[in-house]
Order: sequence, then structure tokens, then C-alpha cells
Amino acid sequence: MNIRKADHSDLNAIVSLSPQAIYDGTLGEVMPSNEKVESLVQSILDKGGFYFIAEEKGEILGWVLAGTTKDQFTEEPIGFIYELYIRQPYRGKGHSKRLMNAAIEHFQEDGFTEVRLSAKAENPAVRMYENMGFTTRTVSMSLSIK
Repeated sequence: MNIRKADHSDLNAIVSLSPQAIYDGTLGEVMPSNEKVESLVQSILDKGGFYFIAEEKGEILGWVLAGTTKDQFTEEPIGFIYELYIRQPYRGKGHSKRLMNAAIEHFQEDGFTEVRLSAKAENPAVRMYENMGFTTRTVSMSLSIK
């Protein structure tokens, strides 16, 4: 298994799989259209975001979409993990952690002192993030008023 920065030729494959990635990441709550995914991804890429992909024999096993943002209060630049996805047949083999480490190392090399991400509270990936040293910073809450 190889991890590398995605190039332009990888983007179509990633974007075509991204609706499923978002569906899985939101625990079945959201299934965006391809057009919505393209719009969201392009906005991140236009601001310097990038993908690292895990691949084997030319097949994409998964990816991490990373970029930068600023702290809402201090305006300090921070690294941000926008999406982490491993295709179903390749889960449970440590690919997520290797992709996360590649993104974190990239941010360290670029001089960032913090990396953040957001995840659904019930997402099983939260345990992996915690095991990697991520801690809860804020809590986002919701009340359905239908």
C-alpha cells in the first residue's frame, strides 16, 4: 500500500465516490449529489486543500482531504481534516491512521501547530481520532423541532 498526494487524474474517481463517503461519515444522514460534492470539494481545493490517497496496484483504497482554515477567534491558521474515507473492502487494515499521519506530518512540515477535524459524535472513527491524540474542543448540539 502506497500513500501519495493525489494528482488531477485521481480527482474524478475520488469525487465519484465522495457521496458515499459523506453518507458513511454522517451515519446515513446525508447523501449529497455529485454536483454538491464537486462544489464543496472544489471550494476546498481552490483554497489550497489537497488529498492524500492510499492506493494499491493502481486502485484507490481511501483518502484524506486536508486543507487549512483559521481559528474563529484568534485568526491563527490551523490544519484541518475535511474528510477521511476508506472504501468498505479495505477497512480495518490501518489505512485510516496512515492517511491521517501523512496529513499531520504535512502540516507539521508546513509549520502548523494544530490540526482540527469535525465528526459525528457516534462515528466509530472518533475512537481512532482520540487514540491519535485528538481531544474534544467544542461540542455542537442540535434540537429537532419538527
